[in-house]
This record gives sequence, C-alpha cells and structure tokens, in this order.
Amino acid sequence: MRLQAAIAATALVLSGQTAVHAAPEPIQPDPVLAYLEDPGGVDLAKVVRSREARTRARVLTTPRPGHTHGEREPASVRGRNDSPWTAERTDFGRHRAAVFTGSLLADPTMPVVGEFAEPNDSAQTASDTGVGTTRRAIRTTGAITAQDQDFYRLRGAGLTTVGTITPGSDLDTALTVFDAAGVEVATADNTIASTDARLDVELTAGADYFVRVTGVAATEGTYELTLAAGEGQGDRDFFAVDLKAGDVLGASVTGAARKLVVHDTAGRLVVGSQQDLSFALPPQSPLPGGGNAVADYVAPRDGRYSVGVEDGTGRYDLTVQAFRPGSEKAGPQTVFVDFDGAVVDTTPFGGDGNRRLSPFSSFLRNWGLSEQDGDAVLSATLATIRENLAVPGNVRLLNSRDHADLWGRKNVSRLVVGGTIAESGIQTVGIAQTIDPGNFGHEETAMLLLDRLSGPAGTSVSLNTYLAPQSDKIAFLGRALGNVAAHELGHLSGSWHQHQFNAHDTLMDQGGNARAMFAVGADGIGGTADDTDMDFGEDEYVPNEGFTGVEDTATRTKWGYSRR
Repeated sequence: MRLQAAIAATALVLSGQTAVHAAPEPIQPDPVLAYLEDPGGVDLAKVVRSREARTRARVLTTPRPGHTHGEREPASVRGRNDSPWTAERTDFGRHRAAVFTGSLLADPTMPVVGEFAEPNDSAQTASDTGVGTTRRAIRTTGAITAQDQDFYRLRGAGLTTVGTITPGSDLDTALTVFDAAGVEVATADNTIASTDARLDVELTAGADYFVRVTGVAATEGTYELTLAAGEGQGDRDFFAVDLKAGDVLGASVTGAARKLVVHDTAGRLVVGSQQDLSFALPPQSPLPGGGNAVADYVAPRDGRYSVGVEDGTGRYDLTVQAFRPGSEKAGPQTVFVDFDGAVVDTTPFGGDGNRRLSPFSSFLRNWGLSEQDGDAVLSATLATIRENLAVPGNVRLLNSRDHADLWGRKNVSRLVVGGTIAESGIQTVGIAQTIDPGNFGHEETAMLLLDRLSGPAGTSVSLNTYLAPQSDKIAFLGRALGNVAAHELGHLSGSWHQHQFNAHDTLMDQGGNARAMFAVGADGIGGTADDTDMDFGEDEYVPNEGFTGVEDTATRTKWGYSRR
C-alpha cells in the first residue's frame, strides 16, 4: 500500500497536480508561532531541538557589519556607561550597523562555585549554598540523570531569583522552592522559549528554604543554576543608538555577555532577552541571530535609544543593525483571506507537506448557521480584521468571496480560514509561518483552523461555549474569528506574544485565555452589550516566552505593513 501511495503521489506531481498527503497523527507546533488552547502542554525538549537547524542557518547567512565601535570605558572600570542615561555616545545613526566590542567586570557578589557533591537528592542531603548566610548569590552547575533530583539549601533574604539554563543539553528543567516544613512555596516549569526555568520569589528573612531541580518528562542532562538574593553589582554596558520612526532594530550578543536589553527614548525597558529565537524569523529577514541573546525592536518615533549588555564576565561582541521596513522596498503588501478551502504546504509549520483544508462553509452548521448567515459572518470577520489592522492605504486586504485568488503572486501573503487539526496535521487553533519584525517576508501563510472553534460547547476555545439565546451570534462570531485572525497576521507583521493573564487584554495575548481573545464581557456571554474591543497595543511580553519589557504591537503592525 505504501508503494502504491508513493506511485500515486508521484503521478500527481508529474501530471502537474498537487500531491496532498495524510499523516496518521497531528504534530505539536512551536508555541511561539501558534495560538494554542493550552500553551503549557508542550514538549519543550522536542521543540527546542527542532529550532536548532533554523537558528544555525541564520548565523551562516547573516553578514557581520563592517563598522566596529570599541567601548571607551576602561576594562578595569565600572559605572561610566552602566545605564540608559549614561549610555556611551556612538555614530550609529550614520552607519546604521555596528559591532560594539567591550568587556564586563565580574560581579563580586556572585561567585562561581563548582558542582556540589552527590547525594543531594532530598532536603536532608541538600547542598548548602551559603546564600543568605555567607554570600548574596552563587552560580553553580549540576546534572540530572534518570529519576534524579538535586536539592540546594539557602536562607531567605527577601526577593530571590532562582534560574537554570541548559546550553547544549537535552535537559528540560523544572524548579520548586520549599520551606523548612516541606511546603511548596513556588514552582516554575520552564519558558515556552526554551528548556530553561526561572522564578522570582519573596523569601522570609532568616528562614531556611530548599530549591529542587528536576527534569521534565524524564529528560536528562547538565544545567547551570543561579541563586541570587537582592540586587547584585554586575557590570553593564550601554550604547546610544539614534533611530528614525519605523526603524527595525536587530541585536545579537556573543562572548561573555548573556543578556541584551533595549531601552526607549524615555529610558524604559522595551525588550530584554537572554535567548535566541531568531529561528522564528523568515529567511528574507536581515535581522541578526545566533548569539547568546537576540532581540528586535521597532522604533515608534525618532530619537536616541540605547542597547545594553549584562550578565557575564569578560569580552563580548554586540552586533546592532537598523533597517527600514520591508514594504518600503518591496512595495505594498496584500493579505488574501481564503475562506474557500485551500491546499497548504505545512512544512514551514513542522508538518509533512501539502494538506487540503476544508472551506469555512463546512463549519456553519456547527454554529447553527445557514449559508446566508455564513455570508454575514464573513462580512463581520473581515470588518474586524480591517479594524484591527488599522492601516488603511498601507495594506490591501482581499478575500476569496469578493476577489480572485492572488496566492502565489509577489507581495501576497494569505490567511486560510478553514480546515481541521486532522486535515492540517497541526495540533493548534491558529499558527503563523514566521514572526517577522519589519515584514520582510511578503509571501507567507497563516492558518486559522475551525474544528475546535466550532466544537461543542464546554471547552474554552469553542465559540459555542459563549453563545446564549440573547447573543448576537453574527456579531460575536465575526468579532472572535476576526480577533484570532488578526493575531496571526500580527505575527506575520512582527509581533511576539503578550501576557494573556494580566489586566490589559490585547490581540497578541498568548493562548490560554480564549474568553478575553474572543472579547467576551463580564457577563460571560458573547454577542452582548458588554463585549469588549480588542486591539494591538502596548503590554508586557508574556513571561513564559522569555522576553521582558513592554512590547508595542500597534507600532510593529503599523510599520510591518507600511510603505512610507
């Protein structure tokens, strides 16, 4: 049967038709790119491995800037350029690209301690770190093997940071803090961005606590552990960079520094990174990648910004580059919203090739709608997408009901609304091909699958859960579908996920809080007077993806689709 299927697929290709494959089991998508019902239910070790090849490819294709700026602060001195307000002046505005070289002094309050001896697999045999008694902090290493766990003792001294990193290891770490009675005080599985874990916890001064390091899902490997109470005295270096409104800034640091930060013209932290997620960028993006930490930022206004490095001891190279948005060179972007069903190459999403997705109309009965109702929902969905993008004149929004299919032409990206998890082979609600600050990849695909959104009432992502007799069903479905669609288009124009459980709801909120994304008001019923209006805007990055700071997704979307 396998041979017959292969022959049939080959015949389709030779005849000029599209081969459509079927996979036995849906694959898990990368949560950074997907809108998931439960972002926490992810095998991080598998996801991280799948990212490595794409990250390496970016390193090979990203050219190094020719201009170098050496740090003027002497290697034995600290304090001259340690903040955004004392950032070292540079001529970055003229060169638009530079490698900043410098050196970080060691934090005298953060000694590096060798691996503690085993056994330390219980509170009774915990390794005594001295944190809170003889020292403020330590950095040490350890290893987890099958069924292993490592315990470390420390004494409370207020706000304490506990973190693990796992470079070059298959270990997916989890952290738990217990008090002296064995009661769990705090826990952190990991970030969706990596197999590392981190938590900040307030510990009572003078009380004993224990930190446990374990592997998630029986993973094994080595880790580096940091325990720190209060603020340290680590060196930080900041460099001033002059930007124009709409400039797309990319930065990557190698060498000793392990954290990279960008501050805006008011000195506010707008992105902090201790990771490299450049795998998510399209091949067409010129932004750098491959460092210990990589970050991107879109400037909302002209002015002087600063880029800084920290967390390390020794020499570093900081690559910073600024580019104009992709549409200014490539021309206006067209977004084609396809409701008619489509063949989608799922390879960019981690899938197995071409898959045929069923049309939007095949899901109408799941919402109790007629074909005429469906046309009204399409109109409401398109109106919501148009209002959310809020960039008239900069992007052409076309659709399969009212326009010819333009997919395959230059500067046309598409959003396919239809299909199921089984049809696509991707276990998600929505997913974008890339995250593209500046929108340099103009021919990309995003999908919004409808099986869970139209499923029986009871699940958080089923729109039927929020419908009641008093609902304006057309308005609610159009708003909810338009919001999730705009979320995926937000990725294609350069936005990362934002915090979905804080007080401020935005269109780029990570999955897991569907009620907010669907704009359901306080009454818990969709399509009533208290429904909310979701937009792109400023909000903090979602903590479990590893970025810190305030992300402005309205600016990212505006300039991602701008051509002026």
